[in-house]
Amino acid sequence: QVQLVESGGGLVQPGGSLRLSCATSGIIFSIYAMGWYRQAPEKPRELVARITSDGSTVYADSVKGRFTISRDNAKNTVYLQMNSLKPEDTAVYYCNAARRQNSYWGQGTQVTVSS
Repeated sequence: QVQLVESGGGLVQPGGSLRLSCATSGIIFSIYAMGWYRQAPEKPRELVARITSDGSTVYADSVKGRFTISRDNAKNTVYLQMNSLKPEDTAVYYCNAARRQNSYWGQGTQVTVSS
């Protein structure tokens, strides 16, 4: 059974930082591309950052220079370090594991940026 469990969300003031974690089980983590997506109310889900099995990364333009995605294959975990957070970063953040036709999602973690 594949499980992706996100943690680390919460309420933070503008300019603050959060670190999201996504712990996985049931997959060969090292061969999967891992991604972080987010969905704000009444908006479509969008890619935030993605890291391939060989460590290549891509970021949404809106988060470049502020967010960093990383992975620890020994811990089967992917991280998203979020700095200089803005109110527009408020959303539910989802972890995704993808390889060929397989795609798995976590349940999401809420991030709220507000003063």
